[in-house]
Amino acid sequence: MKNLVFPWLARVRFAAFTVSASLACAAAMAAPPAAELQAVELQAVEGLAARIAAELRAVCPLDDPASQAAFDRCRQALFGASRLRQSLPAVLLWGRQAKDPATPLKETSLTQFAPDVWTGLYAPVFMFDGKYQVSWVDREKLYRVKLGATFRNRLAPGQFPYPFWHDAAKWGAYENANALLLWVSPQEQKVKIAQFSWQDGPLAGIRVAPVTHGKFDGQWLWTDSRGQTQPAVTLFDGLFSARNPYKPQLEKGYRALAVSLREGQCLSCHVPNNPDKMKHLVLLQTPAHAAGEISRILKSVRTDRMPRDEAGIETALDPQLKKNLLELGAVFEKTVQSARQWEANPAVASQAVTP
Repeated sequence: MKNLVFPWLARVRFAAFTVSASLACAAAMAAPPAAELQAVELQAVEGLAARIAAELRAVCPLDDPASQAAFDRCRQALFGASRLRQSLPAVLLWGRQAKDPATPLKETSLTQFAPDVWTGLYAPVFMFDGKYQVSWVDREKLYRVKLGATFRNRLAPGQFPYPFWHDAAKWGAYENANALLLWVSPQEQKVKIAQFSWQDGPLAGIRVAPVTHGKFDGQWLWTDSRGQTQPAVTLFDGLFSARNPYKPQLEKGYRALAVSLREGQCLSCHVPNNPDKMKHLVLLQTPAHAAGEISRILKSVRTDRMPRDEAGIETALDPQLKKNLLELGAVFEKTVQSARQWEANPAVASQAVTP
């Protein structure tokens, strides 16, 4: 029996080995080598970087940092169907590079934005020289695109999405910015995270004349001497088209929603100074910021994931307040969607506007 069984097992094992070896060889022949695949990825990312750098140099070139006209041209171009905006995911993470550049991204505090909010409010406060570098960062498994950039530090206060000078270190980092960093996924060819860097001082040949603002008074929205609400850029002025019929509804809808947000303690946490030290901050303190996050706000309210108490524990909202938040939020969300649809195709969307 022993002599009869073992030869049969041997033949089965040999056959299985032969099939496995054949499949392995076939797979090896079908799949490109890792080095070849990486070369293809690198070429694609470099192509993307070149196109974005060229676009930014064309529409947001180095200019007088006080020029409102240059800023407006940059905003309009990037907010529209720009190459930069098309390269962003549904949710972009944004922030300063850590003091230690070797700090992993997962340990860096970042703020999440909808693509139109970031390209309309944050990217345009920089100007670009058209230069770029691409490198693979193995610890992140992402490509890093470094774009030469400098900051428009002399704009009027209402042209910044919020008072960056609420934190002296933050304002100093912005004023000395020398690069915009785009972290690109090799598989998706999309920018996952964007940061700005300042460690090496301003760009070569660029002289930054520092600007000192008054002490921050704790107001993220304020009224100027002419009675106008500021920051103006967060009220959709200059962001959506002047002809967009939904702009008045957007501002009215946010004012109503903001009352419930304050009552629900949302505006005590979701503000730029990040009192709860969240790793991924969500901002709600202005109409534009809330418009970018309204769908995620409603989801969090429906599932009782906000607000949180002083220990960071989720707490239940008062039933009536929750009802108000969901109803007002749904109206605001619908208006935001309509405004975006109008921007994408004004001729078609205008037919659906109620007089």
